[in-house]
Amino acid sequence: MTSSDKPGTAADAPAEATEEAPAERTAVADLDWSAAAADPHYRAAVVDLLGALAYGELAAFERLADDAKLAPTLSDKAELAKMASAEFHHFERLRGRLAEIGEEPTEAMAPFVTAYESFHKQTAPSDWLEGLVKAYVGDSIASDFYREVAARLDTDTRELVLAVLDDTGHAGFAVEKVRAAIDADPRVGGRLALWARRLMGEALSQSQRVVADRDALSTMLVGGVADGFDLAEVGRMFSRITEAHTKRMAALGLAA
Repeated sequence: MTSSDKPGTAADAPAEATEEAPAERTAVADLDWSAAAADPHYRAAVVDLLGALAYGELAAFERLADDAKLAPTLSDKAELAKMASAEFHHFERLRGRLAEIGEEPTEAMAPFVTAYESFHKQTAPSDWLEGLVKAYVGDSIASDFYREVAARLDTDTRELVLAVLDDTGHAGFAVEKVRAAIDADPRVGGRLALWARRLMGEALSQSQRVVADRDALSTMLVGGVADGFDLAEVGRMFSRITEAHTKRMAALGLAA
């Protein structure tokens, strides 16, 4: 899930405003945080984004720690514990950034607790393999979404978001273990494919609900705060996320 920071080409200097040709707005993606945060609506959107991402990292830490209890070998337990530690370090960076810009981290995270808890309640895994697929699918969908948004963020926020989306090693670990289980018993594949489809549906449903409930985030996605998104682009964004999911299922040896 590693991704490089590839900000768009800086916009040409805006032309002088005239009645025939009004001056162009500087793209948010070309600004640093201090300049972009002068817009209170943009600032609110970023606080929401960092709050959602921070709670997601904290929840991932807790989930991986729980998954380690189900691991069949000591080696597997150790690998998951290492990944959980990496997720917690990501959480700490986001918490620190929220505090740095004058926001209370727990208050920024609070609006997203219900959605995350609802998702995890609806998708509680019944065994070790389902837990691996859940982490792989859920984390990947979230990472795809945040990377899409990151392209429209100010340079400082974009750098942080991309850094905390670095793969902790879970993707390769999950693929290895799931494919080995399917090779050992092909019947496992059908069950896990159904499980992955359910996870995909729940993840997209919850993410769309969260965006709809948070005015700043929804404005960021459809335009008006971050440059470049519109309603049609939001549809294309979710199509790209779905396509990436299909490819990941193929990597697992599952039908999407």
